[in-house]
Amino acid sequence: MPPVIHSVRDSSAVGRFPTVTLPFVEDVEADKEEPAENDVNEESACRRWLRKACPCCYKRPGGDDDDVAETVVTGVDDPDKEEGANGEKPTAEEGNLNELLLNVRSIDLMKSKTGENLVEHHTNLYQSDKFVIRRGQSFQMWITLSRPFDPHTDKLHLELKTGPLPALSNGTHVIVPLVEDLEDGRWEAAVVKRDDRRLKLSVNSPPTAVIGRYQLTVETSCANGQATSRHDPADDIYMLFNPWCEGDSVFLDSEEERQEFVLNDVGRIYYGTHLQIGDRTWDYGQFNNGTLAACLFVLDRSQTPNSGWGDPVNVTRIISAMINSPDDLGVLEGNWSGDYSRGTPPTVWSGSVEILQQYYESRGTPVRYGQCWVFAGVFTTVLRCLGIPARTVTNFSSAHDTDVSLTTDIYLDEEMEPIEYLNADSIWNFHVWTDCWMSRPDLPPGNGGWQTVDATPQETSQGMFRCGPASLSAIRNGQVYLKHDCAFVFAEVNSDKIYWQKNKDGTFSQFCSEKNTVGLSISTKAVGSDEREDITHLYKHPEGSEEERIAVETACSYGSKAAAYSSPTAEDVSLEVIMEGDGPRMGEDAELTIRLRNVSSEPRTITLHSQLAVMYYTGVHKDTVKKDKVDEEILPNEVNDLTWELKYDMYKNQLIDHSALMLTLSARVRETQQVLATQFSFRLRTPDLVIKPVGKAVVGQKMKVEISFTNPLPLVLKAVIFHLEGTGLLPGKKIHYGDIGGHASVSFVEDFVPTLPGPRKLLASLDCRQLTQVHGVSDIAVEDKSSVAS
Repeated sequence: MPPVIHSVRDSSAVGRFPTVTLPFVEDVEADKEEPAENDVNEESACRRWLRKACPCCYKRPGGDDDDVAETVVTGVDDPDKEEGANGEKPTAEEGNLNELLLNVRSIDLMKSKTGENLVEHHTNLYQSDKFVIRRGQSFQMWITLSRPFDPHTDKLHLELKTGPLPALSNGTHVIVPLVEDLEDGRWEAAVVKRDDRRLKLSVNSPPTAVIGRYQLTVETSCANGQATSRHDPADDIYMLFNPWCEGDSVFLDSEEERQEFVLNDVGRIYYGTHLQIGDRTWDYGQFNNGTLAACLFVLDRSQTPNSGWGDPVNVTRIISAMINSPDDLGVLEGNWSGDYSRGTPPTVWSGSVEILQQYYESRGTPVRYGQCWVFAGVFTTVLRCLGIPARTVTNFSSAHDTDVSLTTDIYLDEEMEPIEYLNADSIWNFHVWTDCWMSRPDLPPGNGGWQTVDATPQETSQGMFRCGPASLSAIRNGQVYLKHDCAFVFAEVNSDKIYWQKNKDGTFSQFCSEKNTVGLSISTKAVGSDEREDITHLYKHPEGSEEERIAVETACSYGSKAAAYSSPTAEDVSLEVIMEGDGPRMGEDAELTIRLRNVSSEPRTITLHSQLAVMYYTGVHKDTVKKDKVDEEILPNEVNDLTWELKYDMYKNQLIDHSALMLTLSARVRETQQVLATQFSFRLRTPDLVIKPVGKAVVGQKMKVEISFTNPLPLVLKAVIFHLEGTGLLPGKKIHYGDIGGHASVSFVEDFVPTLPGPRKLLASLDCRQLTQVHGVSDIAVEDKSSVAS
């Protein structure tokens, strides 16, 4: 396409001068009167006046096609190289106008994966040809001009624009001036090398710059006019947060932690109960081709001002809302019903890439379906992709406070049976969210560092389903009045569980409380290894310590039931549930131990009620499986262990999703009227998929893996589907296997061609209606083809 050319000035404003003939420009009508041939000085003075009074645009005669493609002329300051009225060519003395104009021929952003830009910005892992850099850090670029740059007479600056309405006032339209020496903390460029017509620039950005996609153009000016290079999408700059920059609010000073929380594209997510912690490998895939585009698309879909995208507090809050879909058609649609026939069951997903790509390619249709660990896994991917340090965190026995009481309330009737319609608060077996790292200048000092953000749509925050960022320091100290959503997260990890019994007059009396049943074994993947790290101490002080009680009392003083705490009850009889080893397995009978302890010097008679319910992992009751009542006498200072048993036939047709069960126990001591209550969550463990690599793994060469599985159930698994994926190994793939007989063992071989060298993880999961949460992982070291050849 030819460059955009401004109209030549109106002939009435030109005066009495000969016609000017320029390429792509209509001739200016000339007056018949011509100046005298020897009146050179007078003619030059008039031309100088014309140059100042009326600039025009023109195309350089005989210029390269590159000039047409790369440069838009926006002004000419010296039109004194004209043809005469008789069509004669300009004289040699007048010279050629076009040799004096400064045009941009090409821009080279030095995008090589091994070059200094991407390596120093830690963006060489992004699998695309985009120019991805981090703010607050300089980058290098080459500009080729139409002639050598003269710093005495020529000027040059860069222009960057992002968002639909770029504006200089809010940082979405940036003019980058050319300076002698760069200074940190501002947009500037400096010439660091000259090579004839080529300039090498070092360009600096402030650590507060708006993140996102910038359009780049170069504007030049000289004595003869101004020119602006055409925008080329290939030269767009993708700006990210920078945890390596001390001035960036997401700065993290540990290189080992940056490698884990920003650059590691595979992690582990924990599930189950605090006594039966399971783990699964999750493919974050933040560097996969298309992931960055999808993450920026998520931000675009939020329809929030780009000017706010420089603040990580704001960005994480936007993403928290956009990962779920109830109020903004975000990435994932949640489903806890057990019916996933219209989408993918949440337990099948093994990574974020397929989810984000599907959302991006559908132009914003929510992906079906997700539950908390899927929301959290995708959230972690987006944050790491954008440069915010993030980790996926699992909280076992996670409370869901629905009335801002900061307590978890359990209501029982006169017969000690749960009153389901009143029990809106729940305790999830586990809940998964994301922690992200940033300073918090919007909060009192000391509240920076790790912040909890949650994309699972539980409760609204300022009118939208989102949560956080909530400072872990504020949560630990009970400062629930600090933003954002500290009260809700505090209740998840440190609320007291209070039992209420209905009186005959319809009122309720508090009869029991449990102070250490919520927020157990809070877990995340350890830095630099696949081990689990317990980070409970970051969320709360040790249970029962004076500091922890002060934090609870401080928090609850801001809750809706500040006066709900009752005085301590007598505790000469205690009740607890004990599980041996890893707990019961799927397909087998389950067995637990109920321990009753009498610490008094007198015998005690106890009436014990037990009820087993099938639960969604969120703590929502599905169905009651078994109920019992037994009287038990305990001698003074004795311990009675009761065996509680659940037959396979009783639960085989009742289980859903995570095979989650909850045993509720309540008891009354006949002699003292002491009341005891507790709830114990457990799951039936499922087998793993065994993945065994066959042969050597080399980039570009076909390899095989053998996948084995044994059905733990005595019934046939119908329409089994295996899912395989692994970054650098193979994209997501479904294998429709068919039926697997009761207690049968199966194995099959799958081949693929690795695409990236280094340590890789192959993930597999099994999906069928009768059995879920079956998955496996295999570590595969892929060699580079060149190293094998040598």
